[in-house]
Amino acid sequence: MGMPFMKSRARKRDQVIAIDLGGRSSKAVYLQRKGDRFTLSGYAILDAASQDKSIPPDVLTEHLKEIGRVLDARGKHVTVALGVNDTVFKQTEVPLMSPADLRQMLKYNTKNYLQQDLADHVFDCHYVLGSQAAEGAKPAAGAAQKQKAIIAGAKRQTIEGVNNALKAAGFIPDQVVPSMLGPVNAFELAEPEAFAHDVVALVEVGFKNSTIVILSSGEMMLNRVVAIGGDQFTLGLADQLNTSYQEAESIKVGMPVEVQQNLEPLIQPLGRELRASIDFFEHQQDKTVSKVFIAGGSARSDFIVQALQAELMVPCQSWSPVKFLQLGLPPEKMGEIEQAAPQLSVAIGAAAVSF
Repeated sequence: MGMPFMKSRARKRDQVIAIDLGGRSSKAVYLQRKGDRFTLSGYAILDAASQDKSIPPDVLTEHLKEIGRVLDARGKHVTVALGVNDTVFKQTEVPLMSPADLRQMLKYNTKNYLQQDLADHVFDCHYVLGSQAAEGAKPAAGAAQKQKAIIAGAKRQTIEGVNNALKAAGFIPDQVVPSMLGPVNAFELAEPEAFAHDVVALVEVGFKNSTIVILSSGEMMLNRVVAIGGDQFTLGLADQLNTSYQEAESIKVGMPVEVQQNLEPLIQPLGRELRASIDFFEHQQDKTVSKVFIAGGSARSDFIVQALQAELMVPCQSWSPVKFLQLGLPPEKMGEIEQAAPQLSVAIGAAAVSF
């Protein structure tokens, strides 16, 4: 899809840094492009700057500097992915007009089109499957044409805060994208056949929230946020085992079979919510989801993937967003990338927007 959001339409880059500011950890990638070949030249997974909703500017700046030191990247242009709590991401029908005019309309009239009063937000949009809805398109005289569009937005204050922190850290802000879009972009590149021809669900199991996006032959049909993530699994496990959060996290990922009877009931609510989304789509569209692809930190555990499959009753598998990339990593990173890859889908998808 490669849809840019909330950015100036700058020339395409041949090297990009993308940072996913997650709830528990920040994930960053350094990608380089030569022709149609992409190389992963570095990645970093660091504890989040803060788990509070508001990160002090100086704390965010130092966090970004640390990411830069770990990546040791020559590139300076940075794309940032903001999470579901910091962004609005909707699919709706809107009047057919130029994207610039649509952005201006949303600025003053979100209540009518997004059913939310979103004051002082910055918006961007992408028309879906409309050859007539190209840049600069205008509706025919006297017609009240509408077109399906994907609309994303974020508070102006949030975007300005990220831009200022990037500049203070020595980077050049390139664009801001919603994290919901990252796995879709990465999946298109990593699994082009499934993306183009199948009906699949992409599930990103995050820290506090999980997301599901259902694609049908490359078209985004449904997207939803579920307020259940890996944090709930770990907290529940720590409480049941009377152990620390860190120990419970290690057990969840490394020895889940040992605590199967404790862990399965914690995963089931997420499975039921995801199943409800799939049921809704299948009933509305009269199509069947053939496979669920799972990413995020919890996708590192085969046990969790299989537990979700038992609830969803659809084949599930973890997938690697680095599959389409050449690896130009330092030796110490090469041995870790397979385990780290499921956590990089948002960052890699965000980087893909800039190429």
